[in-house]
Amino acid sequence: MRDDDIDFSDAPELSPEFFAHAIVWPGPKEQITLRIDPDVLKFFRKQGRGYQSTINAVLRKYMEAQERRI
Repeated sequence: MRDDDIDFSDAPELSPEFFAHAIVWPGPKEQITLRIDPDVLKFFRKQGRGYQSTINAVLRKYMEAQERRI
């Protein structure tokens, strides 16, 4: 199928506001060694599968909050 054959009639227009709130993919993750207090690690592990991604998301939100303060 060629691009010209694709029917986009039911796809909404993407506004500048959509792109203003879009998430830019930061690239591949880096593996590191990080020392975390046992109780903090236990808390995140209790959240279940994907706890490392949750830790990353929490750190990202903290980073973004700090960047807004500057």
